[in-house]
Amino acid sequence: MSATIYDVAREAGVSMATVSRVVNGNPNVKPTTRKKVMDAIERLGYRPNAVARGLASKKTTTVGVIIPDISSVFFSELARGIEDIATMYKYNIILCNSDQNKEKEIHLIHTLLGKQVDGIVFMGGKITEEHVDEFKKSPVPIVLAATIDEQGEIPSVNINYEQAVFDAVSYLAENGHQKIGFVSGPLKDPINGGYKLSGYRRSLDEHGLQYSEENVAIGDYTYESGKEATAAFLEQDEAPTAIFVSADEMAIGVVHEIKDRGMNVPGDVEVISNDNTRLAHMVRPTLSTVVQPMYDIGAVAMRLLTKYMNNEKVEDRTVVLPHRIEFRHSTKER
Repeated sequence: MSATIYDVAREAGVSMATVSRVVNGNPNVKPTTRKKVMDAIERLGYRPNAVARGLASKKTTTVGVIIPDISSVFFSELARGIEDIATMYKYNIILCNSDQNKEKEIHLIHTLLGKQVDGIVFMGGKITEEHVDEFKKSPVPIVLAATIDEQGEIPSVNINYEQAVFDAVSYLAENGHQKIGFVSGPLKDPINGGYKLSGYRRSLDEHGLQYSEENVAIGDYTYESGKEATAAFLEQDEAPTAIFVSADEMAIGVVHEIKDRGMNVPGDVEVISNDNTRLAHMVRPTLSTVVQPMYDIGAVAMRLLTKYMNNEKVEDRTVVLPHRIEFRHSTKER
């Protein structure tokens, strides 16, 4: 059986309260006593029970992180930002994969709360009324990362998605393109169906270009959906000569489909992607892309959560980080 705090106290010849003070880093312990306790812990292989300590202190120094897809490069970079700041503030994380399924997301929230986490960072798609009800009922703080709460009731960290797409599409329009395709993620996600699509349409309007549904394709963030969308575009009588793509993996599919048809990027079709994951460097030509600072979004979301967990003053519950466009070789130089 595993050693208990009682075993350590008996081995060191001290009280259980003294062992507890040593384990929790209380400075009010004599150095000689601390050494006796630490030696006993080493001999017995004692490991403090985090759950039991959490029940006593009402804090477990554990944070739950719910993300849609652990395998996604986009979300893995966000998770890395969360983990680094969690480590800095001495929190452990429990990472959960939701598959962007509402029922599973709600279940994971309940599961994490049952494990006595001190807070939750949530990443998902559409935030429904059911989500908001669960967030409000939560006994611990919840912060959204790269996820929009359209009512602005839940603390969140994002970029200005509408402006980011407007900037990218405007660059293509100002390069003289009259027909610009848009490969979007699922429109049920308000970031896509609301903000990004709105930025695309506003840019077309401001540059005197006509919006047409045939120039909008809905993908699912995968390479295959990028290829399929581009195939549909290129089969039109007047195909788009420039394409904005909502995610890097889809953009690689876009580039490959163009090249598979004997065409050139950016000579025949210019492409701008979104996210700036490491995939943008792996394709040839390298992708021009909106830089969405995934690591920073995760890091800032975790820092915001620590403020709520530690009752620190929060100046702004809705954080919008800056974006920019990194121009590489999938677009033409001006």
